[in-house]
Amino acid sequence: MTQNDSAPILVFDVNETLLDITALEPLFVRIFDNRSVLREWFAQLILYAQTMTLSGLYTPFGELGVGTLRMVASIHGATVADHDIEELQERMGSMPAHPDAAPALTRLRNADFRLVTLTNSASSSSPTPLERAGLGDFFEQFFSVQAIQKFKPAPETYQHVAETMGVTTSELCLVACHLWDTIGAQAAGCRGALITRPHNAILPAAEVPVPDFVSSDLTDLADQLIQHGR
Repeated sequence: MTQNDSAPILVFDVNETLLDITALEPLFVRIFDNRSVLREWFAQLILYAQTMTLSGLYTPFGELGVGTLRMVASIHGATVADHDIEELQERMGSMPAHPDAAPALTRLRNADFRLVTLTNSASSSSPTPLERAGLGDFFEQFFSVQAIQKFKPAPETYQHVAETMGVTTSELCLVACHLWDTIGAQAAGCRGALITRPHNAILPAAEVPVPDFVSSDLTDLADQLIQHGR
């Protein structure tokens, strides 16, 4: 297969899809004595990011993350100090790659897929979180919703990638471990590939788009995409 064939450009979500957010757990254990509050915080962060976009407002993802931590702490009666915020920012900027990420990206790159990223996180100077995790060299471009100040799954986020790459959205395939992300991408005309990492699954309800590809890990997904592109 070559880049001139019909294989889609693969657009990878970053947080949790490629980078392991469980690296944040020690902070939540220390503040809340409960690692599961990490998932509560992350779900609230996504909820309020989407709320901001639906309301026509924008605050950078990192700032929302800090504010959401303070909000969750208030709900739980916990205290968040300045050094906790610094630790959150440090950990978010240095999350490790999932073990399946580099091998799968290597296979996809060797099969001549074009690879880019699209993240809710703001752009950052080098070394970026992906570079720190050893994944930066796999991608030809890095997209942030900061450019249009709308969070995924707003259709404009996926359209911005397509326009910049000089293709239609039908030529993109969004790879994410969040169904809300693949739903948004598919509604915008992209294909969708869901990685069912822990805490993520298919939503069996009417009119919810079923991803074109579903896998429990990136290794199997790479196999599916390569086989499909042959």
